[in-house]
Amino acid sequence: MNKSADTTTQTPTERDPRWAAVLARDPSANDRFVYAVRTTGVYCRPGSPSRLPRPENVEFFDTPAAAEAAGYRPSRRADADQATAQHAALVADACRHIETAETAPSLDALARRAGLSPHHFHRVFKAGTGLTPKAYAVAHRARRVRTRLDGAASITDAIYDAGFEANSRFYETAGQRLGMRPKEFRDGGANTDIRFAVGECSLGSILVARSDRGVCAILLGDDPDALARQLQDQFPNANLIGGDAGFEALVAKVVGFVEAPAIGLDLPLDVRGTAFQERVWLALRQIPAGATASYADIARRIGQPRAVRAVAQACGANHLAVAIPCHRVVRSDGNLSGYRWGVERKRALLQREAQG
Repeated sequence: MNKSADTTTQTPTERDPRWAAVLARDPSANDRFVYAVRTTGVYCRPGSPSRLPRPENVEFFDTPAAAEAAGYRPSRRADADQATAQHAALVADACRHIETAETAPSLDALARRAGLSPHHFHRVFKAGTGLTPKAYAVAHRARRVRTRLDGAASITDAIYDAGFEANSRFYETAGQRLGMRPKEFRDGGANTDIRFAVGECSLGSILVARSDRGVCAILLGDDPDALARQLQDQFPNANLIGGDAGFEALVAKVVGFVEAPAIGLDLPLDVRGTAFQERVWLALRQIPAGATASYADIARRIGQPRAVRAVAQACGANHLAVAIPCHRVVRSDGNLSGYRWGVERKRALLQREAQG
């Protein structure tokens, strides 16, 4: 049957371009229209994950108000989506407040600012960022320390400039936040042992590196020597040690995951990034294998819907290929772009995950 014949058998709804956005559950169309379902009496936004209705039962409206004037009511999913959007805005405001405050705001102060109870705000904030408000504040101040360590006259100056009230408060979590002691971080990883090895997989060469805390780099490329130079640039003064036979087993495990994503990759990671990057990377790890999300989706999930470009930059700064699956982030139209290790590798990884 030819294309024109197919078109004549379609319902008016199926011929309406808005129906394609509903089928795709396109969140970018949420502000353009809503669709109502005659059999249930409710309306939804096109990005809603609600069960798709039969096209002959669908009616389109430009605004929710128009749908309600016609006698439809918002779906429970629509109410939940609205609450999610409101929570995202509150979390984004709280993050900005934490980042600009001279001292870390208390949970009670943040909750009052958001108009929520402390318990409710704590739960909403952690759901949106993956961190508690206190942990987010510590992560942000640690990022300031990273920035200041390069030029500070002393480590103490950097710690106080970043907003820590005492050396001890910073040193309690320094290893977790910096991946090493502050002096070692300032010296480019001096006196830190990082073991690594280069292997081969169907995507080309792969370098796996591990510190005492966990895997700190998974790099893909065509040239093993270039990958080693990238690791050296990442840790310019660390003790880079070639992995022994036992380490080769770790590389084999990572290669096995690249070739067959369904087996999973359960490894301790030494994640080193800014507070914002870590929020993005946490959101990426929550995308199931076989699924994708847009940069805009990730920006909304972390409570900063306007930070689409910053999300893309955080994906580009990822040093842990496949373990932090930045390959699962695509453009809003579904097309592939912007993968640090090449779009063709991104396409291959997604195809393998889609096949299960």
